[in-house]
Amino acid sequence: MELEFLGTGAGMPSKERNTSSLAMKLYEERGTIWLFDCGEAAQHQILHTAIKPRKIEKVFITHLHGDHIFGLPGLLSSRSFLGGEEQTPLTLYGPSGLKEWVQFTLELTKTHLNYPIQYVDVKEGVIFEDDQFIVTAKELEHVIPCYGYRIEQKPLPGELYIEKAMKLGVPKGPLLGKLKNGEDVELDDGTIVYSKEVTGPPKKGFVITVLGDTRYCKQSIELSQNADIVIHEATFDHATSHLAKDYGHSTNVEAAKVANEANAKHLILNHISARFLPHETGKLIKEAKTIFPNIFVANDFSAFQWKNGKLNELHP
Repeated sequence: MELEFLGTGAGMPSKERNTSSLAMKLYEERGTIWLFDCGEAAQHQILHTAIKPRKIEKVFITHLHGDHIFGLPGLLSSRSFLGGEEQTPLTLYGPSGLKEWVQFTLELTKTHLNYPIQYVDVKEGVIFEDDQFIVTAKELEHVIPCYGYRIEQKPLPGELYIEKAMKLGVPKGPLLGKLKNGEDVELDDGTIVYSKEVTGPPKKGFVITVLGDTRYCKQSIELSQNADIVIHEATFDHATSHLAKDYGHSTNVEAAKVANEANAKHLILNHISARFLPHETGKLIKEAKTIFPNIFVANDFSAFQWKNGKLNELHP
């Protein structure tokens, strides 16, 4: 799993940061991409990456402020021209009103899409589940309805002890794959080889929490509980904390408090105000590290990889 930030600014684009959008690349897990928010010019940012819009399977919108959704109609439209006949259906998740806004915009501009869109009106609780993932939403504390998402990968098959399986008579080939995936198999002589005999315990999947705009609140902590990675807004710093509560936002220190109180492993600060110049990023990290040690500040095109239980920064 990889995370690539397409926009990391707050409110409006600046020379350094575009508005909010995050791509979660699930190529190994399901061959697709999940997008979180789609601020203005998100598709322009995508042009500077290897992301293919037709691979975007789901879009999760945290709230309906423009810096989180103004790029959506353009991306949906362009997606129709990229990929020919084999377009992936798309599911849009978001607060009440998202469907009406998207449909009205497409109708008014006479935009035709060559792929189906399913809309999910987000409420608190489980909003998606299949055999690989479960996604839970909670309403945060912003000035309009805004949600945070907890993405949990279900346990993965344990290690297959190939030599042990072959000693029991299992030949090389598809039967080994079935055993690894938890299926018992029958050999040509009628012998049953049980998966639990030749595999290790299931491996824990990753947990990623993506939070929308919010004040410091208990819902953020609940969504972030024991998460491997928490992505939290840091519109303000400690010196401007008096503004955070009024505008429904958080500081870098409050984001660190959430990660610390939730017993998370890593924190990525996002949604950075244009008041902070590039050379001030170190100060944001230093302040927050007094509360929580494992912190990164995301820049546009920052990329992170989660592999074998470790977070690697691919591009700062």
